[in-house]
Amino acid sequence: MTTPTDVLRAEHQVILAALASLETAAARLAAGGALPAGWWERGIDFLRAFADKNHHAKEEKSLFPALVKAGVPSEGGPVAVMLGEHEQGRALIRAMAAGGSPAERASAGRRYVALLREHIAKEDGVLWPMAESVLDDRAMQAVARAFEAVEAEQGRDASLEHAAAAVRELERALG
Repeated sequence: MTTPTDVLRAEHQVILAALASLETAAARLAAGGALPAGWWERGIDFLRAFADKNHHAKEEKSLFPALVKAGVPSEGGPVAVMLGEHEQGRALIRAMAAGGSPAERASAGRRYVALLREHIAKEDGVLWPMAESVLDDRAMQAVARAFEAVEAEQGRDASLEHAAAAVRELERALG
């Protein structure tokens, strides 16, 4: 059986691939280079749709509340840290989307990449093992059902296969 934490780990792999492309694009912008037409906007759209609206929604609506219900503190603990980092990421996405100079977009992109890489390392290394130890089978099944509801609501954009294909297309477009 695929557990909710397995799903999140698999999504992290796709997000990390997207971050690698974003890092390449930001370096190109910072060096005064150009990106393929529409690339930056497509990259931001992907991050909003898959990383935030799908992946973070699963965490915020399902897994984090289950952890709190199981006794993990909601304030001053790992759940609060992760929620705070989600907000920081959203602010950086807004900064990347706001336009500004290529250097400003590149700077926001590099900060976003660094934030998300550290965030994913904390979740994969600390939070998911914690979830696996404190959530019983019944709680994990409830979280899995909630994940399915998020995916059903979002349709194709929540599909791991669709997300992986979108990232491959972003990679190809960069060359």
